[in-house]
Amino acid sequence: MKILKSKIFIFSFIGCALLLILISACSLYVILSGMPPVYELEEYTPSLTSKVFDRNGKLIYEFSVEKRQMVPLDEIPVDIQNAVISMEDRNFFNHAGFSIKAILRALINDVVLRKAAQGGSTLTQQLSRGVFLNKEKKIIRKIREIFLSVQIEALFSKQEILKLYLNEIYLGEGTYGVKAAAKKYFDKDLSELTLGESAMLVGIIPLPSRYNPFANPEMAKTRRALVLNSMVETGFITKEEAEKAKQEPLPTRASVTADKPGLYFIEYVRRILEPKYGVETFWKGGLNIYTTIDIDKQAKAEEIMNAKLHEYDLKIAQNLGIEVIEDDTPTEESLEDEDATQQEDKEQKEYPQLQGAFYARDVKSGAIRIMVGGRNYEESRFNRATQAKRQPGSSFKPFVWMAALEKGYTPSSLIKDLEMVFYYDGRNWRVFDEAKDQYSLQLAAQPFMLSKDFDVWAPKNFGGKSSGWVTMRRALELSKNLAAINLIDAVGIDKTRDVARRAGIVSSLPKAPALALGVSVVTLEELTNAMSTFANGGIQTPSYAIERVENQYGRVLEEHIPSEKEAFSPQDAYLLINMMQGVVQRGTGGAARILNRPVAAKTGTSQSHRDTWFIAMTPQLASGAWMGYDDDTSQETGRWTGGGAVAPWASAILAEILKDEPSTEFPVPEDISFSFVNPETGKLATANDRNKVLEAFKKGTEPSSF
Repeated sequence: MKILKSKIFIFSFIGCALLLILISACSLYVILSGMPPVYELEEYTPSLTSKVFDRNGKLIYEFSVEKRQMVPLDEIPVDIQNAVISMEDRNFFNHAGFSIKAILRALINDVVLRKAAQGGSTLTQQLSRGVFLNKEKKIIRKIREIFLSVQIEALFSKQEILKLYLNEIYLGEGTYGVKAAAKKYFDKDLSELTLGESAMLVGIIPLPSRYNPFANPEMAKTRRALVLNSMVETGFITKEEAEKAKQEPLPTRASVTADKPGLYFIEYVRRILEPKYGVETFWKGGLNIYTTIDIDKQAKAEEIMNAKLHEYDLKIAQNLGIEVIEDDTPTEESLEDEDATQQEDKEQKEYPQLQGAFYARDVKSGAIRIMVGGRNYEESRFNRATQAKRQPGSSFKPFVWMAALEKGYTPSSLIKDLEMVFYYDGRNWRVFDEAKDQYSLQLAAQPFMLSKDFDVWAPKNFGGKSSGWVTMRRALELSKNLAAINLIDAVGIDKTRDVARRAGIVSSLPKAPALALGVSVVTLEELTNAMSTFANGGIQTPSYAIERVENQYGRVLEEHIPSEKEAFSPQDAYLLINMMQGVVQRGTGGAARILNRPVAAKTGTSQSHRDTWFIAMTPQLASGAWMGYDDDTSQETGRWTGGGAVAPWASAILAEILKDEPSTEFPVPEDISFSFVNPETGKLATANDRNKVLEAFKKGTEPSSF
């Protein structure tokens, strides 16, 4: 009986032992099966910031989901390293990845007191939790944390662990790692941080939302003092150094990007690259994006345009009888009467807000140098340089003139500046017999104007006057509407559309004579790019914004490859550019004379003064400027034009951004000759002609008579 009981006891003991081993094995399996392989830390890539640089290598923007920048340990201030060790893990250089004392405290809290484990994790444990595990505080996670920490300690040196920790730790305000936090809280690089600033960052670590200096400045100050006192205790700093650091002011607001220049361009770049690389890589992959923009010149352009448009706003408001109060700071007296005057003040401040855009690109390469899409990116992210399609008005006329040059016209050819009347018969636009005198023309057109079966169009010159006959050059310089209509009627609408397409216009172009006056809609970018073809000797090059993209290791993922095609002969392109220089010298673009350099330009004003334009080109740079209202309101109240309203501020921008560029002439191609001609008759000038013009011709097409 005793033997039987002994056997039962032995078998029971063995069974319990085996069951315990099985349970332990299963538990260990559950714990370890949920653990990632720690060797992945060797290739660990946290969510990084993608950086955008301008043409000069200046950092101008950062794309990130988590604001983070990886830096080596030797670039992290010693004060930060010492502060972290003092506060978070004083035994860091001696333990094997975990602390027995901290583990016992966690078990007592979790099991005995039924509370979540509080603190006590080593830096290595915090790193393993931050990289591999979730933040939920459970015993199983704590055990996994210990296993991972031991493995990390076996694979990496203490310096490597500290580096990873300082680059991984979350420090509030969307920032990860000490470098991004230094920028966010102090707008400084790591190397510029003071002892007090380093201590404040470390003090944030346990509870960033609670110890944030922007949300709880007193709590942040208390935490900073605690860190500094801890550093004194561990011998990293003296008491005197700590007391001095405690007196440093805390930051009051985070650094912001809203007022940085070039935000419309930044969004333009994002729209190109994000679909190409995907959201994950673009926002988290640490790309280095090298762009074509010149951020310093961009800032000047924004400043000049905004100031001028604000000045125009005030002038318009004054003309409309609206009192504008620019200083909104309330006085003691105004606060007393606030209720009585609130509605009146609101009405006083409501006045029209003009919008504008400016765009500039390298003539030869197509590299975008400046892109101003509006007055305030935060108020309106709609890019008026690339997204807004508006009527270009007379700034479209150079395409008609190029069509005429290719048809054999010369700058001194006479064209009709006479009234014409068109009617649409349901299939085509037809013109009345313009050979009749103007009275007979109007009389003949009258029945058609009154008929519902016909659309009738009778264009006019700005100001209502016509000259009869005028040279091609003079008609372009003075932007003669009737001359443009007669010219497109002579050379053909299809021919003009073909010229515009070859130059780079991609928007829809109507088959109507009004095309000569720019009734089609185009973007500022599109129009400027097309005009640049003429300044580039007839060579069409697409615009581009990105020179190259590199991954975080410096490997080039893409690089701009230049492309070009000959759209026009260099001779015809030069003749057109030469005529467009006259727009500045003697015509509607006179505001650009302040540049004191060769400039080819064209002004534009659309119907009812809704859109005003100025296109200007030097041998190096092609630029375009637009001004108007987003709701397409007419600017006719001021009778403003592209030459009178836009050309002055666009020229001021050009004067600023070109001031360090050499002044050069447009290159003259082969087979071009020059002769003095009479600007009124287009014939060779006589010795008595006072206003003679040195005109360019393709050899063999010069006038032969006086």
